[in-house]
Amino acid sequence: MSSSVSNARPAGVTAGRPSWPIRTGLVPVAPDYRARLETAPGLAAALPTGATVALIPDQPAPVTFPDVAAAPGGPDWLRSSGKTQLAAEFAEKLWQSGGVDLLVWIEATSRDSVLSGYAAATAAVTGRNQASSCESIAAQFLSWLGETSRSWLVVLDDLVGTADLDGLWPAGPAGRVLVTSADAAALPGGVRVVRVGSFSLREAISYLSERLSADPDKRHGAIELAHDLDFEPVALAQASAVIANSPQSCREYRSQFARRREQIAGSPSARPPAPAVTWTLSLERADQLVPGASAQWLLALAAQLDGHGIPETVFTAPAVGALLAGGGDAPASGERARAALDALERVGLVTVERVTAPPTVQVSPVLQAALRAAMPPGIPDQAASSAADALLQAWPEEELTSWPVSGLRSCVATLRQLTGDLLWEGGCHSVLVRAGESLDRARLTGPAVEHWRDLATAGARLLGGGHPDTLLAGQRLADAYLAAGRADDAVPWFQWIVDSLTPKLGPAHRDVIEAQRRLGHALVADLQFLPAITILERTVPQFERVFGPRHIATLGAQDELAAAYLAAGKNSEAIGLYRRTLAERERAQGDRHPQTMTTRHCLADSYLASDQTKEAIATYKRVVADRERVLGPDHLDTLTARNNLGAAYQKAGKAAAAELACEQAWAGFERVLGPRHPDTLRSRAGLAQLYRQLGRYGDARTLLRDTVKRLEVILPDGDPLLTELRQDLADIGEE
Repeated sequence: MSSSVSNARPAGVTAGRPSWPIRTGLVPVAPDYRARLETAPGLAAALPTGATVALIPDQPAPVTFPDVAAAPGGPDWLRSSGKTQLAAEFAEKLWQSGGVDLLVWIEATSRDSVLSGYAAATAAVTGRNQASSCESIAAQFLSWLGETSRSWLVVLDDLVGTADLDGLWPAGPAGRVLVTSADAAALPGGVRVVRVGSFSLREAISYLSERLSADPDKRHGAIELAHDLDFEPVALAQASAVIANSPQSCREYRSQFARRREQIAGSPSARPPAPAVTWTLSLERADQLVPGASAQWLLALAAQLDGHGIPETVFTAPAVGALLAGGGDAPASGERARAALDALERVGLVTVERVTAPPTVQVSPVLQAALRAAMPPGIPDQAASSAADALLQAWPEEELTSWPVSGLRSCVATLRQLTGDLLWEGGCHSVLVRAGESLDRARLTGPAVEHWRDLATAGARLLGGGHPDTLLAGQRLADAYLAAGRADDAVPWFQWIVDSLTPKLGPAHRDVIEAQRRLGHALVADLQFLPAITILERTVPQFERVFGPRHIATLGAQDELAAAYLAAGKNSEAIGLYRRTLAERERAQGDRHPQTMTTRHCLADSYLASDQTKEAIATYKRVVADRERVLGPDHLDTLTARNNLGAAYQKAGKAAAAELACEQAWAGFERVLGPRHPDTLRSRAGLAQLYRQLGRYGDARTLLRDTVKRLEVILPDGDPLLTELRQDLADIGEE
């Protein structure tokens, strides 16, 4: 299988300056793919601009083979129509013909992968990576798709369920959406369904003939073999791969296939589907190419992971070497694993995409389900344990790009789903924590909440609420709720952490007072200002006793308390505490340390809230100047300070200075974040309100209308900002 897409940076993208056309994602186009002129749907006609089409396989034939029918997920794995390859062929043809400006291929096996795919596409289209949650980025991308005149195609491959795409369905008059799924029940209403079946006889013969073109003698018996294989695409691919890499002809393979089918069936009346037989012959040939059962163990391990994309480094990790060595003192080398992968690829059981770094190993879900159904007891658990260790060992220290960490996260999710409580023996396996931390770093806030909530629930059930692993999962869940803007859900978890730690460690322990500080922060975020002040006023003196009055941790706690004062309208208390903290930070950290500048910014906010506009303007100007020198003029902190400086000028009645500062801030946000980012839109909203105060009603009306329209896409209907801007627009209409 081959692809022309780089995963390090989307094709056509120069940092800060996108170059069209653009494509993102790994399109899995097989080099041996042959056009299906008789049985494939005409997607060009079925999928016009503005439409959505889903490819699903024909319903599987009734299965009388009991062991196969009882396989996990039922008999669905027995049929594979080649729907992904049809989608890939259509996407590549559209791209090569210049029929699309943007091609986005996404493995839609989870909400995580869909959000990650949208984030990569947004970075490609805008030429910038955005410092916001993937949910926010996805909303901006979907808004762009709905408005752009550029032609686009989004392919959502292997969609499992509608919940993964709740609120994430792409649509727009200039685009097409192509979905592949194993089940029509996974699709929302209104999506046109196109069913894809097996090859026709002519297509099957043509496929076998071309695959075996290097040795025409191997084609003898091709017609009969195609009939025996029921024209199944997967079975034909595996059979032709074995024949091409062995001395066999089609006739000889057919005899071997018949014997194996009878052996698997166990009775004359049973007839296992062809793919249930061909994979066993492929594995047998792989073992001949690389003796020692290496191929079998690698397949057993791969069956526990996300077959859409497994980083090759997982298979070459020390844990897999130990598995291949059979528990010996000397683990097998990575070269042994690579040789086994090569053999598996030659016989059609895996595909290795070498355009990524590290290469991507892909395994058909059809084969994975068959492997899991056939494994003897004990083997799945052993393979899964080794897979968990290997995933952790393969995880890069620095997550600089979406690959391979996106693949590692998906593999962890699949492993969790398949293994139940296996990864909790002796405590929470470290790879589960690493995957959650990766979700946090990637700003996949929704999936992060789900991940940590599952871990916290499992920890409480299996280890008890007081176990360190359970407490860690609960703490991370609380943080994830805050990052997702769900402070009301975060507060009970922060309180639970405090209540759990205090009896064990004592009220003066560092971990306890830090937990109290975090609880106070969450209460402020949840608008519970008075309870937050009560907790933080008790916590700050504890920080002073434990750490000292000038320690960085103490200063951070003081900032939390000052923020609570400011939020509660206690401006004089906030000013006094921010001044005190700022003086200590200047002595301990210097004038231009990021934390010093942040405290000074908060002090300016306090001045502005208390109508001390002269002091606010002077302090904001200092913050802007310092941040420009240290961080640069286009850093988000610099732009925020400039925007707030404009608000201070406006409050002081300095209209010209306010207009200049707000326009500069808006231009900066749009340059750095793009026109659809919430921070850009909030800046535009403030500028529109300023225009209105200056009597520029036409400019204010135009800006407000466009801002409201864009915010309606990314904010809930009852959002206070939307309500305020709609009222402003209504008021302007009357003036």
